[in-house]
Amino acid sequence: MEKIQILEIEDPVYEETYAAHIQKNGTTWIGWIPEVPEVSCEENTQEILLQTLVEKLHETLVAVDEAWEQQFEKDLKAGHLDDLRKEALANLRAGKCIDL
Repeated sequence: MEKIQILEIEDPVYEETYAAHIQKNGTTWIGWIPEVPEVSCEENTQEILLQTLVEKLHETLVAVDEAWEQQFEKDLKAGHLDDLRKEALANLRAGKCIDL
């Protein structure tokens, strides 16, 4: 295996930059994003590998976002956020909030 290269890739929708680690492994290329362990792949060329990493990164970010939203809705419906809501309203009424 050759030395690991670290390249920045950006998700255009979430506008976040990640460090993609890529390495030539014989006749193929492997790549992964340590910050998002679910994202790893192997391709025949470096160009296809980088494209696949960007696509898998975006798919993973969308899946995480959707899971978070579903959990939030579930917690909201179950009343798990009621105490936070009450505290926020009390702080607003007490003048403890500032306009951003």
